[in-house]
Amino acid sequence: MDSTTNFMNTPFLIAMGVTFTAWKVVGWTGALLFAARWFVQAWVRTVTGDKTIPTVFWVLSLCGAGMTLLYFVFGKNDSVGIIQNLFPASVAAYNLTLDVIGRRKVAGG
Repeated sequence: MDSTTNFMNTPFLIAMGVTFTAWKVVGWTGALLFAARWFVQAWVRTVTGDKTIPTVFWVLSLCGAGMTLLYFVFGKNDSVGIIQNLFPASVAAYNLTLDVIGRRKVAGG
């Protein structure tokens, strides 16, 4: 085990039976970002009345899925979590790409 892996897996806090490691913080942050996209979507829909998905939804999806994917690849080494997050990350990257291309076309002409 190299020093980076050891550092990331070393508990820095144990509170109420929960062990905190750097990898867990990465995983929890990713999960929160992934969940936050639904609140952003609901807020945008409420404010604008628009049915389209905002770009930030895909950014949050990609960041959240990417961070949880990192957690499952390097922190937990769990194939179920890897597969579970690989597909949403791929879909979010694809949709974000389409969104950016579409915005460039609209802005360009």
